[in-house]
Amino acid sequence: MPGDGKYDLRLSEVESNPMSLLEMTLNFALNHMVAPSRDHQSFFDLAQQSGLKEVEIRNDLDGVALKDGTPAVQVGADAKKRGLSIISINALQKFNLWNDARAEEARELARYARDCGAQALVLCPVNDVDWQPEANVRLQYLRVALLGLAPILREFKITGLVEPLGFVECSLRLKREAVEAIDATGTAEVFKLVHDTFHHVVAGETDMFPQRTGLVHISGVEDANVPVTSMRDMHRVFVGQTDFIDNVRQMRQLLAAGYRGPFSFEPFARQVHELSDIGAAVSASCQLIENELLAKAK
Repeated sequence: MPGDGKYDLRLSEVESNPMSLLEMTLNFALNHMVAPSRDHQSFFDLAQQSGLKEVEIRNDLDGVALKDGTPAVQVGADAKKRGLSIISINALQKFNLWNDARAEEARELARYARDCGAQALVLCPVNDVDWQPEANVRLQYLRVALLGLAPILREFKITGLVEPLGFVECSLRLKREAVEAIDATGTAEVFKLVHDTFHHVVAGETDMFPQRTGLVHISGVEDANVPVTSMRDMHRVFVGQTDFIDNVRQMRQLLAAGYRGPFSFEPFARQVHELSDIGAAVSASCQLIENELLAKAK
């Protein structure tokens, strides 16, 4: 049960990778998108009350610290006071359309991340039907952006978390393309991946890169009438009994292959944001995931 932010799981067999009895620690976290109308202190209270130890803050929500001028050191102190660690700031948008304005935005976010104690900056690609360059041009833009971002991340000593988005209009849908670009630019020491369980399914991707993954975003889809190609953020809820994008299987595969980072809840659906007791829903989802992981291991 939630309480100390850690779930000790004993898995004897996982997917096609049988293992002897093994104890591992599963860490859940909260992305501010779980309760976007709350200010940062109320959001931190929610995480603490849910028994979790890690959070992601955002710069794209009205009334949050990064928009209302709250100093980074104050945000960091407010998190520390509640025993919380800040995983990341989410996010530098359109990071792969690199220009002077993007570089300045990246520097400002990296500085804020450092000063509030965040470990990383999430990097989201252009997701626009009106920006569809040829594949070779698109991938060249990606490499240029990585080379531009790398010295900024090194300067502020934070990690860049590249998050491919599965939507068909997105300029970076596949984790494999991100890994290949990182390797081609020699920047693996500052970049890792975000594995988003929702976007993994929407992209139709099968490759997983657990050793290159720094963060996993989890959210479920329960509306079985929505085709995968039509899934959007509004369909993303907590991982529940009727989740048909199989978060637990993805988590099991990642754990079996060695991933030991956080699993951060990132539901976008309005019905989640309007819940009267979001903390109870967080705890219920954590418990369901734990139970299913244990059940599948038997």
